[in-house]
Amino acid sequence: MPAVLSVTMALGARMLARSKAIVSRLESIEELAGVDVLCSDKTGTLTQNKLTLGDPEASTGMDAATLILMASLASRAADNDPIDLAVLSSLKDSTVLNNYQQEKYVPFDPVDKRTEATIRDSSGKVFRVTKGAPQVVLALTRLSGSDLDRASKTIQSLASHGYRTIAVAVAQDDGPWTLLGLLPLSDPPRPDSKSTIARARAYGVKVKMVTGDNVAIARQIASQLDLGTNIQPATELFPGDVTKGQIPLDAAGKIDQADGFAQVFPEHKYAIVKILQENGHIVGMTGDGVNDAPALKQADVGIAVSGATEAARAAAALILTAPGLSVIIEGIAEARRIFERMMSYVLYRIAMTIAIMVFVVLASIYYHFFPLTAIMLIALALLDDVPIMTIAFDNASVPPQPVKWELDRVLVISSVLGLLGVIQSFGLLYLGDTLHHLDHPQLQTMMFLQLVAGGHLLLFVTRTRRAFWKPPYPNLKLFLAIVVTQIVAVFMCSQGWMVPPLPWRIIGFVWAYNLVWMFAQDVVKLAIYGILDPARLWKRSLFQPIRVSTTSRPEAVS
Repeated sequence: MPAVLSVTMALGARMLARSKAIVSRLESIEELAGVDVLCSDKTGTLTQNKLTLGDPEASTGMDAATLILMASLASRAADNDPIDLAVLSSLKDSTVLNNYQQEKYVPFDPVDKRTEATIRDSSGKVFRVTKGAPQVVLALTRLSGSDLDRASKTIQSLASHGYRTIAVAVAQDDGPWTLLGLLPLSDPPRPDSKSTIARARAYGVKVKMVTGDNVAIARQIASQLDLGTNIQPATELFPGDVTKGQIPLDAAGKIDQADGFAQVFPEHKYAIVKILQENGHIVGMTGDGVNDAPALKQADVGIAVSGATEAARAAAALILTAPGLSVIIEGIAEARRIFERMMSYVLYRIAMTIAIMVFVVLASIYYHFFPLTAIMLIALALLDDVPIMTIAFDNASVPPQPVKWELDRVLVISSVLGLLGVIQSFGLLYLGDTLHHLDHPQLQTMMFLQLVAGGHLLLFVTRTRRAFWKPPYPNLKLFLAIVVTQIVAVFMCSQGWMVPPLPWRIIGFVWAYNLVWMFAQDVVKLAIYGILDPARLWKRSLFQPIRVSTTSRPEAVS
């Protein structure tokens, strides 16, 4: 069982890699299939991360050209930062930068949320210039009174139209900071974000937007994407120091109901993940920076987005090589297909184990002879191994709800099918003894063929929750593997290869008997699903979110 599940997950990881999602831990595939809340960064994931500069809002006595120049001095093209590139590209004459020398530069930091440069002009005068999040820069300038109200209203007005605002300030030597003005930046949503979020919702995944921008911008983007407008400011949710566990008691309910979070710092991400997990959710969290690593590690599925730092990639379970939310949602869909393949194998393996072991023991007691020879047991194991390894390639549907192992249901379904297999085998043994009057060696060969044929037909039954003749149909590799092994088993029995030979009429009878039982087992399977899941056909999934790794859970079953 561990070998089959490991192969299934390894091949699944390769399929995810083709979808631009690299799995760093195999067991994270299982957790990805169970994600029911996805906390997604806004910039670059929900939006295009292609910023364009709007009309600058310069402070009194400052012109727009000088405001853009000062912002450009606090930028660095070599960093390929989208904000820096947008500011630098808005300069009408970039040669003006040659008159200034950048002596020191502090790049953008998710905690400080601003850049700062020490500049020397052509006359030798030294000054400092900074640009960054408005709340941070306004705090530096210690703006108050009507000036603060006017700046705040401008920021809110721009945000309500979807503009991300950057504040620019200057300081002479070690003197106080002076606000130069505001730069509105537009970052439109990705064309596929809205449809992808709708697809995630159809899969039972709640997408919550996480952004460092203010609430108004977050609400504007969220409304465009149909995410909802219940955006909670992280600074109000966590007024204390979250690194010291200062989390208000009422924050859990607000976080659970929120459609997104604004004004988020890296430490807030960690707290959001922790609370959602305590509320019973399986959480996916995206991130790209060094400071996002704790949240990525804490999340059930940490997702390092395209262009993430090495620290973020090392902490993540899933590493994206292409931008956008669609990569993540496709990854969730593929993970659920992988889980379905593993589930079909577990159901089959438990049912067949019961069918073989119980039958062999009871038949030995009742009929006073062993129904299978040692050679037959070895051949049965080898012929079983070929098809079950191809389960990793099988076609599987995507459950519309998060999935997990529910061992009580797994054991009920597999045990009932296994006991049906015992009855099936005893029925054939009785008919072979009383109707066809076969001797013990021929009865052994007949039971060998019964377990090979019946077992592989049972695989068609367990591989889907629907009727076995309905889509998704078996993958060609799985189908051919079963056909080839059945041909080998039939010729072994007809030609007497390593087993006593059987007449062709008995072989035909065994196959007809098994086909009838295949339909009977499928009817019973559908009835069990109907009892365990009255809503039927994925309205309420048989499998719910999981946190335990596959490598340990199925072994506990066996």
